Amino acid sequence: MLLPRIKGPRDLDRLSQEELNQLAAEIRSFLVDAVSKTGGHLGPNLGVVELTIALHRVFDSPKDKVLFDTGHQAYVHKLLTGRQDFVGLRTKGGLSGYPSRAESDHDVIENSHASTVLGWADGLAKANEVLGREDHHVAAVIGDGALTGGMAWEALNNIAAAKDRPLVIVVNDNERSYGPTIGGLANHLATLRTTDGYERFLARGKEILERTPVVGKPLFETLHGAKKGLKDFIAPQGMFEDLGLKYIGPIDGHDIEALESALQRAKRFSGPVIVHCLTQKGRGYTPALEHEADRFHAVGVIHPDTGLPVKTAAASWTSVFADEMVKLGHEREDIVGITAAMLHPVGLNKFAEAFPNRIYDVGIAEQHGATSAAGLATGGVHPVFAVYATFLNRAFDQVLMDVALHKCGVTFVLDRAGVTGDDGASHNGMWDMSILQVVPGLRLAAPRDAEQLRAQLREAVEVKDAPTVVRYSKGVVGPAVPAVGRIGGMDVLRTPNPEVTRDLSGLGGALTDVLLVSVGALAPMCLEIADLLDKQGISTTVVDPRWVKPVDEALAPLADRHRVVVTVEDNGRTGGVGAAVSQALRDAGVDVPLRDFGIPQRFLDHALRKEIMAEIGLTAPDIARQVTGLVAKLDGRFDSEPAAAVD
Repeated sequence: MLLPRIKGPRDLDRLSQEELNQLAAEIRSFLVDAVSKTGGHLGPNLGVVELTIALHRVFDSPKDKVLFDTGHQAYVHKLLTGRQDFVGLRTKGGLSGYPSRAESDHDVIENSHASTVLGWADGLAKANEVLGREDHHVAAVIGDGALTGGMAWEALNNIAAAKDRPLVIVVNDNERSYGPTIGGLANHLATLRTTDGYERFLARGKEILERTPVVGKPLFETLHGAKKGLKDFIAPQGMFEDLGLKYIGPIDGHDIEALESALQRAKRFSGPVIVHCLTQKGRGYTPALEHEADRFHAVGVIHPDTGLPVKTAAASWTSVFADEMVKLGHEREDIVGITAAMLHPVGLNKFAEAFPNRIYDVGIAEQHGATSAAGLATGGVHPVFAVYATFLNRAFDQVLMDVALHKCGVTFVLDRAGVTGDDGASHNGMWDMSILQVVPGLRLAAPRDAEQLRAQLREAVEVKDAPTVVRYSKGVVGPAVPAVGRIGGMDVLRTPNPEVTRDLSGLGGALTDVLLVSVGALAPMCLEIADLLDKQGISTTVVDPRWVKPVDEALAPLADRHRVVVTVEDNGRTGGVGAAVSQALRDAGVDVPLRDFGIPQRFLDHALRKEIMAEIGLTAPDIARQVTGLVAKLDGRFDSEPAAAVD
């Protein structure tokens, strides 16, 4: 076995080509075995085995900076830099599913939002230039899907402007991001993939012409001088060269010797170089290659031999949305779907199958997607843009200035909202309810169960003059949480006084202890909190606002009938729902103590969702204990002793 002997990149130097191929096979076997037990990004890493080996043979990491966009294709990089314990991959205390500075000096950027690596590479190359580090190199690996993002092209524009600043850009061209890569760039790369290369043509021409007496050599030199036009005709990589970037390729991304040769030439060049590598996502693993949707881009725990899930998945939030979108599509011809290269992960694949002419994949370009949605709405249709909550951050200005300012009826559906866990800090959807609070006119819904998701999605697409947002969690949708009544637009989930659901005056002069405002999928936990408080003799009303922005007008008078208001949300505390409720109560002149419980404003390490929730104190016992202490303090029963424990 060769893999256990690789403790760092320089251990690759002594291996023969035959041994390198053996190592590649061992790595693929290792990845299938390890990732099938933990889940993770399997397909992308199976595709970059030889490429990563070649990168670490040619470049001297960590002195040279080897960067990956996105970081989910860095498992092989981890193996070659001394991290071969994958038992705890993406779990608390184990390896991150992305590059991690805490793990290794070989990891430079902890990126999992696509299209950023070229900006990083540009900055690092400039730093080398400023500090005179001529023996330092930068190599940035970017997937062809990430090249659909606008940030990548902004960076390329800057990189190409410095023709004497060394930088190697490796395009990992596997025709896919999650699913097949969409768009004009994808078509251009497809042309390069299917065209005999210019270099092969030129070599053959040189051989023939040099044998031709008298005119052969001069004619060849003329031919070589016209190479730009010929390249565009024979292998149209001119798009890159028009930017001022030297182009090498296409290269077989599974031929280590060819890769090393191309990378060495690029490394020696005194300016920016594109090395175009053709790879196969899921290579070497038949179940991945036969999985047409995304080639096992990301998997849960699977049987390594068959690729089938170990457990049958229960209904997810995403699947509920997917089915309801199809129903809406049949009912309304004006509804269209938008995805940013994530058709299957966000559940729009069923809509695409039913209505292929009403779905738009904009590539990894959330900013463009939001502005295009504004145009669609202005043109008379109602776009539904489904995107991970963490990725909407990238389109904030477009939501604000293109959609909201122009009063466009666009619905944003945010998947993976709140604590997502195993993908780490960059994937927790803990920012959306904070950043969207500042958008005038925007309405934001947080459904608590599948029934409410269906209902609130339908309510959202009825709004024609403002952006609407529906956000929900990752994973399995919980059981239905029925309402016992309604006040204004809010559902009452529990109350010690049934009269409150009919008439606020029914409370009379008697005050309920706690008004608990439950946001979204945390409703079951909030009901558990109420049960724990009840055991302490503390009366509690639990309401679900349904639409958390704007704050329901009925909330302030209801809060005025309670001694304490508590908000619980799966979002950052700063600027979230709790802050909005607090402001609404102040504006209404309601002076009631308020405690807001949510996610602290820090980057959370990868772990299971329940582990993170326990770590940050967002559990029923933790919250009930604090609320008990607050009520005791109001009663004058609070002294130096802590409040009684709540079990």
